[in-house]
Amino acid sequence: MNAFQQFPRNTIYAMTAVAGLLVVATAVYAALRLVDPNRDRRELWLRIRSWWIMVGALFVAFALERTATIVFVALLSYLALKEFFSIVPTRQVDRRAILWAYLTIPLQYYWVGIAWYGMFIIFIPVFMFLLIPVRLLITGVSAGFIRSAGTLHWGVMLTVFALSHVAYLMALPEAVNPAGGGIGLMLYLLFLTQFNDVAQYVWGKSLGRHKIAPHISPGKTLEGLAGGVATTTAAGALLAAWLTPLSVPQGLLAGMLISIAGFFGDLTMSAVKRDLHIKDTGQLIPGHGGILDRLDSLTFTAPLFFHFVYYLHY
Repeated sequence: MNAFQQFPRNTIYAMTAVAGLLVVATAVYAALRLVDPNRDRRELWLRIRSWWIMVGALFVAFALERTATIVFVALLSYLALKEFFSIVPTRQVDRRAILWAYLTIPLQYYWVGIAWYGMFIIFIPVFMFLLIPVRLLITGVSAGFIRSAGTLHWGVMLTVFALSHVAYLMALPEAVNPAGGGIGLMLYLLFLTQFNDVAQYVWGKSLGRHKIAPHISPGKTLEGLAGGVATTTAAGALLAAWLTPLSVPQGLLAGMLISIAGFFGDLTMSAVKRDLHIKDTGQLIPGHGGILDRLDSLTFTAPLFFHFVYYLHY
């Protein structure tokens, strides 16, 4: 039996549409090369190729059912946390506490896998908030204690706790969302988050005049933000009934929430990179930079969208 036959029909349509967009992007790239073969478009091709790989990996995880998808998101958390610790200065004595930070990944995603919402929602914000400083105290080194405690916990919150909300969408009761199930909710969140990034970039390049945070991200403009919010809000309403249990008005609110949260997630990572004097968080994804460069908006949109849907329908 075809693995995709188990999906709600709307999710198959949505996945086909995403693949279609990638086909169009590839065709546009090929046409541009024919029109002007001497112009260097290597970065564009790297971006398109990376999107094919990332989307393909996600669809394979979907096809292997819920556990594989949860493991896939857990792997993203691991790569993101590893990248975070590779760019943020830490003390030599913090290595044991860093190990504890990595151990939060299998535990947090285990709570997701068994759908234990109570533990999922407090494990990192409460228990690890208390345990990380305790582990740092055992070293007996006070110099840099506050910086280490804050850095380690914020890193885990950003890359494990925030992203684990993406996976928990797969653990929500399917009966509440017959149109799309958990996959539909994930596709809705992921598509709107990435669509918002593109929309804000296009609007900003086309109409951008007034910079919002020139010392953090010079490319961010008020016009880009407003255009992205308007476009993503409209898309949220159009896709809501197709993939989620949200009504059209709720879809408008979800699209607005995702667009604004995505903006600040992106801006937050820009501030981190500016503080560390680096251009990208890594080189894992050709054409995109590091995993955090690609997931920065999602670290803000995922928990906010999850709790928005959870509060309204679960």
